[in-house]
Amino acid sequence: MTETCNNFSSSSLLSEETFTDNVVRVGILGAAGYTGGELIRLLLNHPQAKIVFANSESNAGNLVSDVHEGLIGETDLRFTDQMPFDEVDVVFFCFGHGKSEAFLKEHTIPADVKIIDLAQDFRIQGAHDYVYGLPEINREAIKSAVHVANPGCFATAIQVALLPAAHLNLLKEDVSVNAITGSTGAGQKPGATTHFSWRNNNLSIYKPFQHQHIAEIRQSLRQVQGYLDASIDFIPYRGDFARGIFCTAVVKTKAPIEDVIQTYKEFYADAPFTHYCDKSIDLKQVVNTNKALVHVEKYGDKLLVTSAIDNLLKGAVGQAVQNMNLMFGIDQTTGLKLKASAF
Repeated sequence: MTETCNNFSSSSLLSEETFTDNVVRVGILGAAGYTGGELIRLLLNHPQAKIVFANSESNAGNLVSDVHEGLIGETDLRFTDQMPFDEVDVVFFCFGHGKSEAFLKEHTIPADVKIIDLAQDFRIQGAHDYVYGLPEINREAIKSAVHVANPGCFATAIQVALLPAAHLNLLKEDVSVNAITGSTGAGQKPGATTHFSWRNNNLSIYKPFQHQHIAEIRQSLRQVQGYLDASIDFIPYRGDFARGIFCTAVVKTKAPIEDVIQTYKEFYADAPFTHYCDKSIDLKQVVNTNKALVHVEKYGDKLLVTSAIDNLLKGAVGQAVQNMNLMFGIDQTTGLKLKASAF
C-alpha cells in the first residue's frame, strides 16, 4: 500500500540579509524555556520574521545559544530583561500557565501589537477577545485576530483525532482517550517525574479524568458538533522519551468505516499540516515537524482513532508560528517546512 501522508522537505538556514521588507518584528517573553528555545529556532529560519527581543530576566545579557545550545553557530542574539513593545508587531507569551493574565494586569502592551499566548489562561471563551488558535477549525477567525490563545499539546492531538467524528455527529456516547507525552511536555524546570533516572524505562499516568486540557477539547468538539453531552474520559501518560504525543481514542458508532474515512479526508483536505493516513501511524513520523497525523480503523461498533504530533511544535510553538502566519497574511507553511526525525 502506498503511504498517503505528505512530508515536507527540510528548510535551510536563512540569514538576516534575506529578510524582505514585509518582515514581522517579534518579541518573546519567557524565552529561556523549552518553548522559548523552539520558538527562537523556528523564527531564525523564518524568511519573514525577525526577533527584536528575547526576554528572560534570569538570563539577561547571556547569549541565547549558551542556554539553547542547539542554536550554537546560528545566532549571536542575547537575552534581555527589557520589553520594548513599541518596536514589535507581535509578542509571544511563553509563560507557565496562569502567568499571562497576571502579566497583563501589571504591564501595558500597545493595542496594535498582536499577542499569541502559549499558556492556557485565555483558551476558554469568556470575558476576553482571544481567539482559540486551532487553525483546523478557526482559520478565518485567526486571520483577523489581535489576540490568539494557542491550544494545549494534548488538546491539539485529541482534537485533531476527534473533530471529524464530531462533524459526523458521532460523539453521542462517552469517548475513551489515552495519550502519552514526552518529558518536554512537563517544561524545563526539573521535577521528580522529569528526572532521567525516574523517567527512563518507566511509564506512569497523571491527572486521570481531570487534565486541564479537557475543557478546551470539549469546547472545540461542541463548536463542531453543535452539542456535546458525552464525556471525554482522558487518561494521560508520561512517556520515557523526550518529545511527541501519541493518542488513541475509541468512539462507539455504527457509521460505515468508508463514510468515516471519507469525512476525515475531506475535513483535513485544506489543512496544510494535518493529514489523514491510510496506514497505521507512529510517533517518529511527526517528531521535529508541525504535522498532525490521523488514522482510523473499525472493530465492530468501535471506531479506533490514532493521532500523533510533536508536543513542542504542532502542540506548541509550531502551531503558534502557524497562527502568526495567518494573522499577518503569510502562507501558513512559511518557516515550518520541517523534516521528521524518522530514524
